[in-house]
Amino acid sequence: MTAATSPVISLGFRTDLMLLTLQGSRVEERDGYRVVRTPANPTFHWGNFLLLPAPPAPGAAGRWVDTFRREFPDADHVALGVDGTDGAAGDPADLAAADLHVERGTVLTAASLRPPARPNTTATYRVAAGDDDWAQALALNEAGNTDFEPAAYREFAARRLAGFRALQERGHGAWFGAFEDGRLRAGLGLFTDGRGLARYQIVGTHPDHRNRGLASGLVHAAAEHAATHWSVTTLVIVADPDYVAIDLYRRLGFAGTETQIQLQIVPT
Repeated sequence: MTAATSPVISLGFRTDLMLLTLQGSRVEERDGYRVVRTPANPTFHWGNFLLLPAPPAPGAAGRWVDTFRREFPDADHVALGVDGTDGAAGDPADLAAADLHVERGTVLTAASLRPPARPNTTATYRVAAGDDDWAQALALNEAGNTDFEPAAYREFAARRLAGFRALQERGHGAWFGAFEDGRLRAGLGLFTDGRGLARYQIVGTHPDHRNRGLASGLVHAAAEHAATHWSVTTLVIVADPDYVAIDLYRRLGFAGTETQIQLQIVPT
């Protein structure tokens, strides 16, 4: 294994670590990998993971799973990030033998965004303010959950939003909402460490209000806020390359720059 002291080259993981460390997560150096721990949210898969400096070598995937389980003996998941930009994940047969599922995310960047071609003019786009807005943000997260047991997901989502709220209160970005008649229809976070990068988080629209231009309007409004209030030179968002939202981001002016690789075993 190579030493883990070299800089992280993936912009996706660099901005992940930026936001996690701002929220109190720990990044521990090992001989050949990094350990990322988020004690405040122990069921957050991508807050509690190993970051590998390269794809697993042939025959090594199972050993990385064992390493994760030594580092996180109480976790019911396995999460391995692979540093890099070209989408290399390792030998498919070796990963399959270790029960590791490959997830690829497209990392997109922009210096500024274009307004939506067909803006939604019925919604008010603004920063979350007060307990009711944050409660509505949690409800929006829950409405979009289709994969996880509801009670466990609610606890995870509440902890994650509490971390974002703390970042907003400390001046490291904000949670934005698209509101109609005081009700949150779409939401997202945009957060920064003040050094030029700002990373979008959890862009989501309530299932009953999709395809109305709310998300595109909100992504653009958040970028305009960042340009006005923060020293941001690069906006970063990570998207599923096979989901329709990536086309929305590209229409606003984002361009793909790299592929982020996540290897995981998710409890059933």
